[in-house]
Order: sequence, then structure tokens, then C-alpha cells
Amino acid sequence: MLTANEIRYSFKSFFEQKGHHIVPSAPMVVKDDPTLMFTNAGMNQFKDIILGNTPAKYPRVADSQKCLRVSGKHNDLEEVGHDTYHHTMFEMLGNWSFGDYFKKEAIAWAWEYLVDVLHLDPDNLYATVFEGSVDDGLSRDNEAASYWEQYLPKSHIINGNKHDNFWEMGDTGPCGPCSEIHIDLRCDTEKLQTPGRSLVNQDHPQVIEIWNLVFMQFNRKADGTLDGLPAKVIDTGMGFERLCMALQGKTSNYDTDVFQPLIKEVAHIAGIAYGTDSRCDVAMRVVADHIRTIAFSITDGQLPGNAKAGYVIRRILRRAVRYGYTFLGQKQAFMYKLVPVLVSDMGEAYPELGMQQQLIIKVIREEEEAFLRTLETGIRLLDKTIAETRVAGQTQISGKDAFTLYDTFGFPLDLTELILREQQMTVDIPAFNAEMQQQKQRARNAAAVETGDWIVLHEGTTEFVGYDYTEYEVQILRYRLITQKNRKLYQIVLNHTPFYAESGGQVGDTGVLVNEQETIEIVDTKKENNLPVHIAHSLPQHPEVPFMACVDTDRRAACAANHSATHLLDDALREVLGTHVEQKGSLVSPELLRFDFSHFQKVSDEELRRIEHIVNIKIRADIPLIEYRNIPIEEARELGAIALFGEKYGERVRVIQFGKSVEFCGGTHVAATGHIGMMKIVSESSVAAGVRRIEAYTGARAEEMFDLMQDTLRNLRSLFNNVPDLAGAIRRSIEENAGLKKQLEELAHEKEIQLKEKLLQNICQVNGIKVISFCLPIPAETVKNIAFQLRGEITENLCFVAGSVDNGKPTLTVMLSDNLVATGLKAGQLVKEAARLIQGGGGGQPHFATAGGKNPDGLKAAVDKVLELAAHV
Repeated sequence: MLTANEIRYSFKSFFEQKGHHIVPSAPMVVKDDPTLMFTNAGMNQFKDIILGNTPAKYPRVADSQKCLRVSGKHNDLEEVGHDTYHHTMFEMLGNWSFGDYFKKEAIAWAWEYLVDVLHLDPDNLYATVFEGSVDDGLSRDNEAASYWEQYLPKSHIINGNKHDNFWEMGDTGPCGPCSEIHIDLRCDTEKLQTPGRSLVNQDHPQVIEIWNLVFMQFNRKADGTLDGLPAKVIDTGMGFERLCMALQGKTSNYDTDVFQPLIKEVAHIAGIAYGTDSRCDVAMRVVADHIRTIAFSITDGQLPGNAKAGYVIRRILRRAVRYGYTFLGQKQAFMYKLVPVLVSDMGEAYPELGMQQQLIIKVIREEEEAFLRTLETGIRLLDKTIAETRVAGQTQISGKDAFTLYDTFGFPLDLTELILREQQMTVDIPAFNAEMQQQKQRARNAAAVETGDWIVLHEGTTEFVGYDYTEYEVQILRYRLITQKNRKLYQIVLNHTPFYAESGGQVGDTGVLVNEQETIEIVDTKKENNLPVHIAHSLPQHPEVPFMACVDTDRRAACAANHSATHLLDDALREVLGTHVEQKGSLVSPELLRFDFSHFQKVSDEELRRIEHIVNIKIRADIPLIEYRNIPIEEARELGAIALFGEKYGERVRVIQFGKSVEFCGGTHVAATGHIGMMKIVSESSVAAGVRRIEAYTGARAEEMFDLMQDTLRNLRSLFNNVPDLAGAIRRSIEENAGLKKQLEELAHEKEIQLKEKLLQNICQVNGIKVISFCLPIPAETVKNIAFQLRGEITENLCFVAGSVDNGKPTLTVMLSDNLVATGLKAGQLVKEAARLIQGGGGGQPHFATAGGKNPDGLKAAVDKVLELAAHV
């Protein structure tokens, strides 16, 4: 029986023999693509080639790609763990042809690999073909069907509808029919009872798709019509975990050696045997699946967070934690203990996993512990909601309350239901779902982008010339209109561009397109599928004529200074803190630089000063830039260039060197470090477990900061008569202030005691009730203190009503003894009724309540109103 590692190797080896160039997996976390957070298919790293933005270096490629599907169109998250074949992270084995071979070879090689190499039983295989679409004017894919007929009986070739057998990249763009290969893994008895043909694409757990062959031959336009693609593309994807299940004779992906080592370790930690309890089995599968996703995401540079991709990873981690908490009895962090097992299983195929092992463990452990604290908070809040619901005489909590627990505190609905069941209560599920739908709709509306068709003026691709020029004569190749949040913008593609497109943490350039007739402002430059796109509020009246593309050079220079300073900072951090420091993220803008890096403790003030000094020494040394442009990646590695985890590098790269700082980098930089001016660190903080963040200013911005600091010091000195020892003067002032504050507190306490004694001497008896009432200009906190002291001394028949004014704000306070509360008096109700007279509102507990207002003149009337209401109860 082949192991998972052997199966992966055999696929690559087979297609290498067919003339395919084997490429490494792209990072699972997608950068520089606004349309995608995660790699969700093998074709993602080839989008720019498929769209025609970048020429294909190799006409045939193959790989094993790590993918993640949890959100958007491919949302499989809630299925994970409950069935045998859905996952969050999975591997996609794929082969591609860019304008080379097409349907005949793709089908023949798929059959050869499955049947001749892997020896799968051909009687168990079925193929689907596109049945055609009247709406699109497309007939059945008889070409693909004819090739399948060379290998399969017609009864095993099944027509599929547009949903299953017509693949589209999006609402617009490349698309085409596809042919899925399905395998029937049922026993012979079941096959005799029900033909496999009838179960294809029917969500049967043992009759599953294992390989999809996509034949891209059309381009979908914005109006829905189809044009033929000039260069046809083959894009195939085979589910690695499903293939392992078929080859290893299992009925579940989770029973293969891809997952079993993890599941066995979870079972060992929990002390529960896998296969003995269905709910525990689901929980173990969830944990085994999710630990892979979380670990690979952290490896590729995406830490759990509160927004976008970070929130998705945090949500997955928390789903695993709550399954462990609820069904496996794991009240302490435990998932981090699985990382060594994962590295042992997958570290050979993905060595970056082992290189980041300690960071992965630390991040997961701290995230687990934080969420477990959140779960405890959620349980307390749910207990409070349960108590309030019971007081109201109900047995169902509102869907809105359940959604607040879910959305604000991360408290899952199924855990809420479980706790409520134990209390013989329920939750309003339809109302919860309605709240969820409203939130999703708000998110969709915020993210919705309407994109028009490209208007093509000239054919061609974009050449970036911005390393050498900030002005360049250009032609517009194509443009299109996009609409987001009712705002219209235009995307413009040029044949040459000096504008740097946002990537690698550096923001995009701004500037103008200008000629003798008009000037068009470029407000940003982005990359879409590796294509530099220039954003403008308006189009030229004559887009077909040449323009000068002019970059805002002041803004570019500030970005370049901050980017070069980031490289010097990275090198200084490694020198001071150690070579374990690795970049985990960055932002380079004209205003500041931000650098995230791996380090397991706070950077001390002394270390920050050393780091800052090292950088500024290198700035003053005016070290010249050495640029290695478009060199082989092997040569870059020989130079000692630092690569970033989670970045996808080509075979030829750019390297930036300042002295001993040598890094892979595509950004813009100063000609020599002296152009940076200076660097000043302004903050150091924690971003996530094991990851720190430094923010710094350079050049003119650093000067402005020093000016502000100098002005602040000058103003402080003037407040202390320009004393030489300013720190000593401030210290003495603080100490004197603390002494005076203590004296005031003691004086206030004495007055509080005096007032209480006076009130005790002036108690008014009304129908056996001891009434204490007054209106005085004193703080509400003083009134509260006196009220509770009096309640402690007068344990029965006490009715305390006070009006107080502090800084013009009136407050009404009511305190009742417990026996008066028992007769029906409620302080909260009394306050609520009387507060209208001070134009306010309030409430509280039955024995104590307060109300604030806007009208001090009505305070006496409000006190009298409380006494009147109390007398009538």
C-alpha cells in the first residue's frame, strides 16, 4: 500500500516524465491579490498567465498545491469533521497546459496515471462531460466524450449540467467545460443493488469526485456572452486526500495516513479511543483537520487576528478549541501539542513547516488560552441571560442574545444550545439565523464590486520601468469601469509604467497621466493577478493618444527611504536580538514604516536604543545601494539573501544589498542610505504570540517628531520656571499633589462622617418608616457611601432619599432596607418615576437606585415625589 508521501511523489514524477516542469506549492495565504485571501485552487498561482497578463515560462507545469476553502463560494467549513471527505486545508495535485496540449492528452494521461500507474480498477471509474447550455449557445462537449469512449463504456460517461461541468474563474474571465472523474468505493453488494452511475454528484460519501479536468476555451464578458480564448488552457485538480483514501482501501479520508497520526495523538491527549463515540469522533476529526490549516497559515505568514484572513484563521482555531472543550473535555490548551506530529508527517514535503515549528506552537498555545478565557466569559454571560429569561417566565432565549454571544464573544451557537438543553431551555434559531443573514448581507454589500469589461485599445503587456524612471512616455493598453459602494473608479493599464504597484508591504505610487490636452490624476496603483493597474477618478477624453506618466516623486522618495530603513532595521534586529528574528509582515508608506518580526519577548528600551543606533550609524555611513536585478534564485541564495516565509519567488529574482543587509525585494529604495536622513523608533508592541511590531519615522517625519518633543520639553520647562532638573521638579510636583490629594480625601471622609451623624440626629418617622432625606451640593459618590453606611446601621424601615448636585449635574439616590423591599417598595421604580422632574432617567436594584438628569432646579421636587410614592405603597 502506497503511503501519502509516496502518492504525492508518484504524481509529480509521472507528469515530469510527460514534459511538465514541477513547480513548488504557492503559499496558502495570498498576498497582493484583492480578490482572494487564500489559495483555494491549484490554478491561483497561474491566474496571471491564464488571464494573459504574464507570458508562460513553461508550457507544461505540475505541482502539489496546499489549498484552503472556508469562506465565500467554496465554504465547506461547517461540513468539516461531520462527513468523510470535506476539509479546510487540502492538497490539490494538478497539471497545466498553457497553449500546448488540450483535451485529448489531458484525458489520456489522467487515465494512464490512475489505471496504469496507480492500478485503480477501471470498472469503478466514471467520467462526466458538459451536457451543453441553451442560454450560452453551447452544445454537449462531444469532443471530450469521444476521448472518454476510448477508455470507458458509454454507461460510465455521464452528462453533467452547467453547475457541475462548466468551470468559471468568476463572473467574468476565462472559463470552459470540465470533465470530472468519479470513483465508486462501495462494496460489491452495494454496487449490485444500486449502480454507481446513479450516485455520481449525489453527495454519496463513497461515490466521490477525485479529479477535475478543466478545459478553458472561452472568456466570459461582463454582459454574459462568451468569446473564444486565443490560447486554450488545461487546468486539472485532483484531491490528494481523496486519492489516498481510494488507494489505501479506506472509506474515509480521516482513516488514511494523512490524518491518522494526528487523530491518534488527539485520542491519546483526550484519553478517548477513536471510534467509540460518534460525537467525540467528529471532534477529533475537526481538530485533526484544523491544526493543519492553522499551522500552514502561520507558516505562510498569516497569524490569527480580528480582520480579513486573520479572522478566518482565528475562527477555524476557535472552532477546533470549542469541539475539544465540549466533546473531548479539554479545558486547557492542547492543540499546540499536535504540531510535532504534523511536522513529522508533512515536514519532508513542506520543509517550511519544521523551520517555523516553535513559532507555530507558541502562537497556537496563546490563541487557545485566550479563547478558553473567552469561553468562560461567554458561559457567565449566557448564565446571566438564562437567569433573566427565567425571571421573565420564558424558556427560550432570544436569537439576538445568542447572536451577540456568537458575534461579539466568539461563543458558538451549538455550545449555547448544549448548555441550554442541560437547563431545559432552547434558543430562537430562526431569529439567530436572521441576525446572521443580516450580518452576511452587510458584509456582501461592503465588499461588492461591479466590474465592467476591459476596453482594449492596444494589445500588449505592461513593462515596469519604475526602478530607473519616475517619468515615462506611455500608451493606454486598456481600461475598465469599476463600482464599489456607489463610487465609480477607472482601472487603467499602460504599456510601460514608472508607477510602483502596491506589493511587498509598500503602498502604491500616485501621480498623473499628462499630455498637452489634459491631466488625469492617478490616486493609487494596485496589482491584480500580477498586472499593474492604475486607479483614477476619471478617464482621458482621448485615451488613444500618448501620455507622460509622472510619479509623485516626493511621495516616492519618502516610501523609498522608509523601505530601505526597513532593511537596515531587519539587519539590526538580527544583530541585537539574534538570528531567530524573521520578518512577519511590513508596511512601507510615505508617513512611516512598520515592521513585524518573530521574537518571544518584549524588546527592552536598551535593546531598542542599540537597534536605533546601529541603523543610524549605517545611515550616516551613506552605504550605496547594490541592486541585483533579475538574477537566478540560486545566485541570490549564494549571496546570502534573506527570503520571507509565505512569499512565492520565481526562478529569477531581485536582490537589494546595503552593506551586509541582503534581501529579496521588489520595492523601491534610496540610492544610498544617507538619503534616509535618520530613523526614530516610535513604538514597540505585541501583534500576536511570538510576534512583535516596531513603528518608526525617517527623514523629515523624524525631524518633525524631534521638533514636537523639543517644543513639549520647552513648554514643560516653562511651567516649572525653567529649572535645570526638570525630571526632579516633575517628580516633586507629583509627590506634593499626591500628599494634597490624600489630605483632601481625609477631609472629605471627615465631612462624610459629620454629615452622616447629622442625618442620624434628624431622622423623620413617617408611619413607622425612618425617613432620611436632603438636597445638598455634594458628589454622588459621597451620597452613595453615606447611604450604604446608614443601611448597615439602620437595618429595618429605612427610606433614604437624597438629591445631590456636582458640577451642575443633578443626581437622585434612593436606598431602602430589605423589609421595606419585601412590602413591595422598589427603589428602581421610585427613581424612574421621579427622575422625570430632573429631565433624566435611571434605575437599579430593588434596594438601591440612582438617576441622573439635566435640571438641578427640579431636584427638591424629585425628592418629594419619591417620598410621596413611598408613602402610598
